[in-house]
Amino acid sequence: MKFFSRDDVAQKLTYQVCIPAVRAAMIALSKGETRQLPRSYLPLEQGRIFGTMTGALGDGGPFGAKLISVFPDNFDKGLPSHQGVVVLFDRDSGAPIAMADGGEITAIRTACASAVATDALARPDASRLALFGYGEQAETHLRAISQVRQLTDVTVWGRSLDRAKAFADKMADHTGLPVTATANAKDAAASADIICTLTNARDPILLGEWVRPGTHINAVGSSVPGPVEVDNDLVVKSRYVADSKVNILLAGAEFLKAKEAGLIGDDHIIAEIGQVLAGDVAGRRNAEEVTFYKSVGHILQDLASLAAILD
Repeated sequence: MKFFSRDDVAQKLTYQVCIPAVRAAMIALSKGETRQLPRSYLPLEQGRIFGTMTGALGDGGPFGAKLISVFPDNFDKGLPSHQGVVVLFDRDSGAPIAMADGGEITAIRTACASAVATDALARPDASRLALFGYGEQAETHLRAISQVRQLTDVTVWGRSLDRAKAFADKMADHTGLPVTATANAKDAAASADIICTLTNARDPILLGEWVRPGTHINAVGSSVPGPVEVDNDLVVKSRYVADSKVNILLAGAEFLKAKEAGLIGDDHIIAEIGQVLAGDVAGRRNAEEVTFYKSVGHILQDLASLAAILD
C-alpha cells in the first residue's frame, strides 16, 4: 500500500490534475454510476467533529473511505482545521492500495469542486472574486478559481481586518494578482462577480440584498445542519445547485433554514452540479441570474483525488 503525506498530496494533486478528476466524479455521481453512504458525524466537545465517509467510484473503479476530524479552532493554533486520512481499496482484490493525508486532499478538492461549479455557472466574463474568510480554503479557492476565470482583482473580508490584510499581502505575492482586504462585507459582495463563503460562521455573513444580479456564489463553509453563512433572502433569490441533493437535504444548513421558514421546498434545488456539467439541466440561463452552488463535499471527490494521485 502506498502512503502519500501532506507534502506529497500538495505536490502531486495539482489543480490541473484535481479539477478534471473532481468534475468527472460529480458527473458520475449524478448519473448514478457511483455509490456512497450519507456521511456520519460524531460530535465532540467545543464544536469539534469526527466524521466518516464511504463510497465507491463507478465502472469497476476503486472504493474507500475518509476519516476526518474537524477542529475549527485549529486556525488560531496554526494547524489545519480538517485532519485525517483517505484510504483507497482495489475493486478486484479488496486490498487497500493507497492512503493519503485527508486534510490536504480536502483543502484542494473542495476548492476544485468550487472551480468546476464556477466554470459551469458563473458568467464567462466574471473576473472579480470576493473571498469571505482568510483560512486555508480561501487560499485554495483563490488558486483553483483562477484556473477557470481570468481574475482581475480579488477582495478578502474577514472578522479580523489585520488577518485579512496579512492573507491578502501573502496571496498577492504568491499569485501576482491584485488582492486587497476590506473591513466591509457589504462592499466586498457588491463589487464581486464571484463570491466564496469559506468561514465557520454560525450566523449569516453574506446577505442577499448585497449581491448584484449576475453574481455566482459558492457557499462552502457550513457542511452540517445549523451554522449558516448566507441569509434566507440569498437562498430564495438564487438558482440553487447542489453538489449532492441527498447531502443538501440532510446537511445543507442554509437550504434547510429557508425550508423550515416555509420560503422554499425541495424543488428549489434545480439540479446537482453533475447534471449541469453533463448538459442534462441548464445552469445559468442569462447574465442577470444569481447562481448558487452549495458544497457540503462528498467522498467521491476524495476518492477521485486519491485515484488521480495514484495514477
